[in-house]
Amino acid sequence: MTETFKPGAWGTEDPRDEPARLREQIRHLRAQARNRPLIAEAQGILRERYRLPDAEAAFALLQFASQRHNVRLRTLAHAVVRLERPDEGAGVWFPGRVRHPAPALESLAIDDASHAHRGAVLGAVLSHTLAVTATHMGNVQIADQATDGLWIEKHAGLSDDFVDFFGFVGKDGTSCAQAAKDVAQVTVRDVAADPLFTEDARRAILEAGSRSCHSVPLVAGGRCVGMVSAHFERPIGDLHGAQLKALEQTGREVGRWLAWYDRTVVLDALEHLHAAARHPEARPSRRR
Repeated sequence: MTETFKPGAWGTEDPRDEPARLREQIRHLRAQARNRPLIAEAQGILRERYRLPDAEAAFALLQFASQRHNVRLRTLAHAVVRLERPDEGAGVWFPGRVRHPAPALESLAIDDASHAHRGAVLGAVLSHTLAVTATHMGNVQIADQATDGLWIEKHAGLSDDFVDFFGFVGKDGTSCAQAAKDVAQVTVRDVAADPLFTEDARRAILEAGSRSCHSVPLVAGGRCVGMVSAHFERPIGDLHGAQLKALEQTGREVGRWLAWYDRTVVLDALEHLHAAARHPEARPSRRR
């Protein structure tokens, strides 16, 4: 998701492009609006904790650690907000932390899971799911405990309007929400007739050209940490047992990897932020 909005990015001399340009601006502004409260809360925490002069200095710290460890800004801000603060004057944020090797990602054919980029893993699980289900449309979402919902992070073959509408989904009214609640795979054979959806969600899915879908939870420790969903242009029947088994295995592998990432790579980024904040000479002056 784009973190910054540049007013000139959609400049055009053709008046016929104006509606598309405006829709794109609206999508980016909505994405910013969804992220802004969380990032602002993290900035306030950092200002108070490290006695920073202003919110801009706090943002620069977040951005510095985000770029250094290749962790999404929203992910890092969420960790700042939800994790227990370091002890006053402590040299490290997480003393005694034990590092564990990354869980294998055999079903995705990723050899070095310890150095895999999160975005690449999410892209790979989406590609794998689309290959197993023989479709070209789908998306990956990440569970957010703070908002009790799912955020889209990767997608393929879906319209911009679909991605905008389902950028965040709550606990009810969609197949992915039901799969997250049950921590089990959910098949919707015909979106037009299934009572699982709210009418607005049903309309948005149908307008995107999807008539059926299958959602697979990404699972770690018995809880849903994310979701991958495949969409189909026609109503479908039940998936074959071999497909369900392959998707379940992938969901568990990727779920365990995401949990490892949160307690390893994200915590590394927080330690870097903490060290930079405690030593003013190491702080970035302003956002880049």
